[in-house]
Amino acid sequence: MSVVAKRCGVKFSPPSIVLIYENENSSKTRKRVIPVRNFSQYSDCGRAAERLKHHVRHGAFLESVSLAQLERLHLVLRDHLKGVSLEESLAARRPPDPGSEDLNRLSDGELKRRKADMDRLFERNRKRREDPGFVYDLEVDFPESSGRETCSWDEEASDDEGF
Repeated sequence: MSVVAKRCGVKFSPPSIVLIYENENSSKTRKRVIPVRNFSQYSDCGRAAERLKHHVRHGAFLESVSLAQLERLHLVLRDHLKGVSLEESLAARRPPDPGSEDLNRLSDGELKRRKADMDRLFERNRKRREDPGFVYDLEVDFPESSGRETCSWDEEASDDEGF
């Protein structure tokens, strides 16, 4: 059976993963509610996501859903069981604004995770020679109205001008 996941979400009562998928053979869109059993506020979300992804009944439907996404859904379910609101739980999962945080203050493990996220984003947005619309030597003219920022070192005379 070839199934392509379109959307994935959670249902709090009873705790379930909701999957909207399309059956490629019949081109029909369907909804599947997968109950999350034996899950508490102390459960390991990574192991629960792996167990669900490799489940005999639901594994075929969850092939096109990443393990990281299933783990995030389990984290939202666990937060709900702890009494955390949905908005707070989603805000905690949202990555911080890259320009507003000081990466020098992060631990080594957290810094490695952030760098891996940046590498994944770079690879996703990178243009390759095989891509349609690839231009080797692209030149872009930026409008002057964007407002240039000036710095003090731009205006000072350089030391090697007198030589």
